[in-house]
Amino acid sequence: MLGLGVLLAGCGRPSGSWAIGPFERPVKDPVITPDASSVFFCPMRSDSVKWRESDTFNPAAVVKDGKICVLFRAEDNSATGIGSRTSRIGYAETCDGVNMTIDPEPVLFPADDDFKVFDWPGGCEDPRVACTEDGLFVMTYTSWNRDTPRLSIATSRDLKTWTKHGPAFAGIEGGRYDDMACKSGSIVTRLDGDNLFIEKIKGKYLMYWGEDMVNLATSDDLIHWTPMLGPDGELLSLIAPREGMFDSSLTECGPPAIHTKDGIVLIYNGRSNESHAYCAGQVLFDADDPVKVLDRLDEPFISPELDFEKSGQYVDGTVFVEGLVRYNGRWYLYYGCADSFVGLAVSR
Repeated sequence: MLGLGVLLAGCGRPSGSWAIGPFERPVKDPVITPDASSVFFCPMRSDSVKWRESDTFNPAAVVKDGKICVLFRAEDNSATGIGSRTSRIGYAETCDGVNMTIDPEPVLFPADDDFKVFDWPGGCEDPRVACTEDGLFVMTYTSWNRDTPRLSIATSRDLKTWTKHGPAFAGIEGGRYDDMACKSGSIVTRLDGDNLFIEKIKGKYLMYWGEDMVNLATSDDLIHWTPMLGPDGELLSLIAPREGMFDSSLTECGPPAIHTKDGIVLIYNGRSNESHAYCAGQVLFDADDPVKVLDRLDEPFISPELDFEKSGQYVDGTVFVEGLVRYNGRWYLYYGCADSFVGLAVSR
C-alpha cells in the first residue's frame, strides 16, 4: 500500500542537483511545422481534411528501432480560436533528433467508434507515451468533446495502430469520476541504459496527472486507473500553483515521470498569472512514498525565448513539454511552442 507521506510545502530553495538538464536548443527553428499538403479522409466529417494545416504542437516522444518517434498534436483549419478546431495525433520519426519524416495521415483521431462521445468534435489532444519492457506502448491523451476534457488511454505495439480504451477513470468508484474534467497523465518509468520503461512501484503502476494541481493514480493493468484520495476523501493535491512564481496559475504534468537514484522526477508545465507564459519546472518525489515531495525547482528550467516560441496561437509564449527520451547518451526534450510548432532542446 502506498503511504500518503508528508507534503513539504515550504522546503526552501532547492539545489536542483537531482534535476534533469541543463538543456540547450541545438537548432533555432521548429522541428515540426504545419503543412496544408497533408490530407486524409476524416470519418467524423465523411470528407477529406487537411489535418495539420493550422498547427502542430504538444508532442510525445519514445525510442523505437533505433529512431526517435514523435507523436504530435495537429489541428486542421476548421475554426478560429484555441480549442475550437479538431485535433488529431500525427507520427514522425528521426535519426538525428531534428530532421523529421512525417507520416501523411494521423495515427489517432476522432473516429466512428465507441469513443466518439468523448472525441467528437474536438478530437484527440496532447499525447504522452511510455513503453513497457515487452514493447507495449501506452498513450495518455485528452479526449475533447468540447464539453468535458477527459484523460484517456490508448495502446499500441507499433506506434501507428492504436487501440482506444476510453477515459482512464471511467467506472472507478461507482462512476464518481466519469464526468470529471481531467487531463495530462505522466506514467512513471525507469531508466535502463538508454531505455525508459514503465515500472511498478510496490506492485502498482503509477501515473501523475492533472493541471490545476498534480495528483497520483494507481493501476494494475495500465488501462484502468484509480486517483489517490486524501484523508478527507477528496483528490489529493501533491503540488499546486505557487503565488508569485512561474507556476502561479497552473501546474500541468509533462512527459512520463522518471525514477532516478534520487527519487521520481516529474517535469511539469507551469503558467504564470502575471505573464500568462508557459514554462517548465521539475519536482522530485520520494520513490518509497511517491506522494511525498522532496524538492522542487523555484525557477523554470526552460522558458519561451525564441520567436516561434512566442508567436503562434498562444501569443504570450509557450514551451509546453510532453516528450522526453534518452538517445545516444543524451536527453532529447520535445515541446509545443505557442500552440503552433514543435521545438527541441538537448542535454547530456
